[in-house]
Amino acid sequence: MLHALGLPHGGDRAIYARRVGSRDVQRVGDLIARRIEERIPAVYLTGETWFAGLPFHVDRRALIPRSPIAELIERRFSPWIDPARVRRILDIGTGSGCIAVACAKALPRARVDAVDISPEALEVAAINVRRHRLGRRVRLVRSDHFSALAGERYDIIVANPPYVGRREMSGLPPEYRHEPPIALAAGRDGLDSVRVILREAAAHLRPCGLLVVEVGNTETAVRRAFRRLPFLWLEFERGGGGVFLLTHEALDPGSCPAQRGGGQERGLCPPPPPPAAAGHVPVPGKRGGRKATG
Repeated sequence: MLHALGLPHGGDRAIYARRVGSRDVQRVGDLIARRIEERIPAVYLTGETWFAGLPFHVDRRALIPRSPIAELIERRFSPWIDPARVRRILDIGTGSGCIAVACAKALPRARVDAVDISPEALEVAAINVRRHRLGRRVRLVRSDHFSALAGERYDIIVANPPYVGRREMSGLPPEYRHEPPIALAAGRDGLDSVRVILREAAAHLRPCGLLVVEVGNTETAVRRAFRRLPFLWLEFERGGGGVFLLTHEALDPGSCPAQRGGGQERGLCPPPPPPAAAGHVPVPGKRGGRKATG
């Protein structure tokens, strides 16, 4: 409604006392009718959304930002990494660029590579990089996962890849039909993209770096397919789930130089979680989050 009336999001409460003319009522009615009759997501109707407290342009060329990873970015990935030492971040499947931009804002000393296989999605990401004036720190790259990143290594790799299986894809609500299928569908079991990420991420992580991946409803399938990996499944204060975290040493045991001798170098690698925590763990928040559950 605020969009149709040309009013700012989060403006003064006095705007709610404003009288609305007949033309404005018509504009609002037209948008609501399209939302109901065509099942177009409201974000695509307005061309604007918010992620990690930041405004973003979005249209049908890119997936609608809704990842709970926003909450982890707002916490600067703490306590799993020292934010002060983060210099390079990779965002796989950047879409609108929301994760890349939010990471650059939260970690101002870091440079971010934002990759996507879709040139159309990268066009949307470019709009948002310019909007937030991050052209010097966020690099957009057309790449199928890591294919265009030979030799590149990062402190943090974040991914919100396609993870919808064939059966689930056929049963999605009509709203999802307006989003690019390439950003949703991931083969028969929804793991096509996740397999590539887990196979190749270690080669692109710096010692003691982090891999954070959203897999949504495919969490159970991921657990079954990769039983030997000590995933940490993150819980969020604002809801959402299906996000796992792995350290470089979890993907490639013995790779962290601070731990090869059984020691711990202060400020480089956070201590590994105890075995009991290798399940669901809360993202620390203002209230400290919930207790970990196995």
